[in-house]
Amino acid sequence: MEIVIALAFSAAVLVGADRLLLWLESRGHVRWRRTGRRDLSAEPTTRLDSMLSENARR
Repeated sequence: MEIVIALAFSAAVLVGADRLLLWLESRGHVRWRRTGRRDLSAEPTTRLDSMLSENARR
């Protein structure tokens, strides 16, 4: 009987967390399930070599 209660409690926590994240997503705080992924090819890119070179630090 204890395992059933533990499983029900775990399910309730997961559903509650999901609802909380959906609510935060609707207000624009996080990306959870309903908004798609960003198109990373449209993001600006910087080569790692140029970021770590000595000339870029000056």
